[in-house]
Amino acid sequence: MSVEATETQGGIVETVKEYGLWAWDLASDWLLSPAAWTQFALLVLAFGIAWYVTRKATPVIIRLVTPPEEQSHIIARLRRYALIYLPLMLPLLAYAFTGAGEGVTRSLFGSGAVIAFGKRVFLFLAVRAFVRDIINDSFLKLLGKYVLLPAMALHTVGMLNPATDFLSATIIQLGNISFSVMSLVRGVIAGALLFWLGRWSNDQSTTYIQKQAELRPATRQLAVKASEIFIFGLAFLLLLNIMGINLSALAVLGGAIGVGLGFGLQKIASNFISGVILLLEGQATVGDYVELDGGESGTIVKMTARAIFLETFDGRWIVVPNEDFITTRVVNYSDQGSSNRYEVEFSVSYDTDINKVPDIIEAAVAQHKGVLDAPYPPDCELRGFGDSGVDFAVEFWVNGFDDGENKFTSDIMFIVWNALKDANIEIPYPHRVVEIKGALPTVAE
Repeated sequence: MSVEATETQGGIVETVKEYGLWAWDLASDWLLSPAAWTQFALLVLAFGIAWYVTRKATPVIIRLVTPPEEQSHIIARLRRYALIYLPLMLPLLAYAFTGAGEGVTRSLFGSGAVIAFGKRVFLFLAVRAFVRDIINDSFLKLLGKYVLLPAMALHTVGMLNPATDFLSATIIQLGNISFSVMSLVRGVIAGALLFWLGRWSNDQSTTYIQKQAELRPATRQLAVKASEIFIFGLAFLLLLNIMGINLSALAVLGGAIGVGLGFGLQKIASNFISGVILLLEGQATVGDYVELDGGESGTIVKMTARAIFLETFDGRWIVVPNEDFITTRVVNYSDQGSSNRYEVEFSVSYDTDINKVPDIIEAAVAQHKGVLDAPYPPDCELRGFGDSGVDFAVEFWVNGFDDGENKFTSDIMFIVWNALKDANIEIPYPHRVVEIKGALPTVAE
């Protein structure tokens, strides 16, 4: 620890001693000092008036400010938001009334130390109520409990300035780098607040962008990523500025990052650029059902700067790097609810009048509620003459996919079976004819 820090620490000890002597003298003089009794009485009177006004005004304010439950416009939301600050009324009114009485005591007795201390106490109570009753975010509540309240407690007893001077004079040496404890504390607090604000702003902007139904899903995703990069980039630059770091040093950092991208991070950079291309082109977006070149298939549920997340029908998630969507073949079965074609193969006996089969099957399949008439109605085609029967296939179009909630192929197979049975058309099973040439072998006795 430096000599300056030692001297500052000694100054804090002397200040504590002075406050202790001041408190002792004040307590001993109260019994004989009219000014002290007057100031103490004013503090009690100010708190009593504030308590009475708060008790009478709170129901009136709640009745006037609370909007009807059916209202949800911005004015109604602001009125509901204002009601959460009612716990601050009592300490702030006491602070205001005490401030009005401070001028009277200073003009009459030329002293206002007790009443000034009381004002700081009421201000501390207001901050305590703000942290305890108003802040709902867990991170902000933690920051208020362990940073704001201790700082206000030091301010109440008049020790905030000596404490900050001590922290500013305490220097930490790390090689050629030196910084004060105060700058470290300021950087930690500012960084926590900035990145919390960045997260909150990013959530708000994401919610707003996702509500813009007139934009394509890919455009919305691109806007969300751009706003996220801008918000957190701005928070990072502000933090560097608050900590006193020269922004020109970023040029050296940018060069180092460029070298890293060229060697060790080229895959990450490739996936990031591929993600931007996918968002710009819109060839795949959230909600599309895709099949990869390796056979994996699923619905796109999330697109990030590095990868795309597919959810299969059995509930598994597949993480696919963005580069694979650019460099390999990807089959996209949907474009936000487009129709898809499926087919069911079947066979009939050679004894059947095959000219009747297409009309029977097409009429039966068309009755299914999921089968579409456009772009094409059900179509039954003759595919070939098989070993056991005549091969047919019926093609049909549906909205959605043949898995998960929908069982289109299974439903159509039931319909084909029942339609053929109702028309007395046999569905053959395989027959095999074994031909033996020559005499059968005999068993010797």
